[in-house]
Amino acid sequence: MSTTTETHAETVAPTPTLGTMIGDYLAKVRGGDVGALPAVLGFLVLVALFSAMKPALFPTAYNAANLLQQSAGVIYIAMGLVFILLLGEIDLGAGYTAGTSAAIMGVLMTKQGYPWPVAVIGCLVTGAVIGVVVGLLVAKLGIPSFVVTLSTFLGLQGVMLWIIGNGGTISIKNETILAIQNKNLPVLWGWVIFILAVALYAGAGWLGRLRRAKAGLPVEPMAAFAAKLGVMVVILGLATWILNVERSRNPGVTSLKGIPIIVPITAILVVVLTFLLQRTKFGRHIYAVGGNAEAARRAGINVNQVKIVCFVLGSLLAALGGIVLASRENSISPTTGGSTTLLLAVGAAVIGGTSLFGGKGRILDAIIGGLVIAVLNNGMPLITDKAAYQYIVTALVLLLAASVDAISRRRAAATGR
Repeated sequence: MSTTTETHAETVAPTPTLGTMIGDYLAKVRGGDVGALPAVLGFLVLVALFSAMKPALFPTAYNAANLLQQSAGVIYIAMGLVFILLLGEIDLGAGYTAGTSAAIMGVLMTKQGYPWPVAVIGCLVTGAVIGVVVGLLVAKLGIPSFVVTLSTFLGLQGVMLWIIGNGGTISIKNETILAIQNKNLPVLWGWVIFILAVALYAGAGWLGRLRRAKAGLPVEPMAAFAAKLGVMVVILGLATWILNVERSRNPGVTSLKGIPIIVPITAILVVVLTFLLQRTKFGRHIYAVGGNAEAARRAGINVNQVKIVCFVLGSLLAALGGIVLASRENSISPTTGGSTTLLLAVGAAVIGGTSLFGGKGRILDAIIGGLVIAVLNNGMPLITDKAAYQYIVTALVLLLAASVDAISRRRAAATGR
């Protein structure tokens, strides 16, 4: 009996202490694995800076909601780019993929008279077809993704002009599409979503602890689990409260309160895509291909298939971004998805912590980086009316993020992490 007990005890991995976990994290940071830490710190510094400089304009509930809605389209495109950047590839045509897909949706709704679900499906199919074509050219023919997507960047502009017409505009009048970016949830629903989110996070975390303990794997200390849950409760609770207060500038005329509809939609998408990347076999294959494609091929991974699927996912998310952009602008024009949209989307992914060299990144990086860029684009006009400064500062932030990525990879290689 005692022998059996001792043998079982030997198979159970020791539970790390909170101090050990903190020490391991600091060692990872010193070794170059900084993750999204620079972006989070940058976001907090920028928020504090703009709040101190314009206390009556920047740190308001109205501006907070506006910040989320302004950044949504770029964030969706950036989430798609995360899949592609993880491979060490690039998609220069993602912005115009968003615009072209949205244009198809607009034509189907306004000129062909189809209901909005059919138009949305047409939009997503357009994005998927573009992704398949790009993926096949990159994976099967071996054409560099830079060249292929530069071609789509140029060619899709022509397609949009052909669909919409030079100088033309497709007005979006469908209430469902417009509600995505222009309507808010009832206040009660906001608190219900908050409670459900906390309960799901706590339940999933607790079940994960039980499964690890049953399998004899180390389990994080209860104090660490409680700390994470507490931080989530504070952040989500504060955000819900801010977005639920009255933020209309003329509350006597119109009321404006509640969580924007785009927020829970984005949250659901982040959870699904994060699960795909971090909890599935396919997600592990993406990281393996991005880390070393040849080693992944020798391990039996279908590298070409992974690349094609990632380009399809990237274009599908760009198409979703096109829907969000159309909802925000109430229209679709040949400039939808153009201008600096692509550059800001790439910047969002990189600033958030996704590596340009492949093999490192998360879906959450697109959210964090997108919010950093949104804070810059939102705060700079409040302190200066010169657009030149906004471009220069945004460029410097992107360059800083790329530098952090390069330095981190160098340090990680030097320390063997």
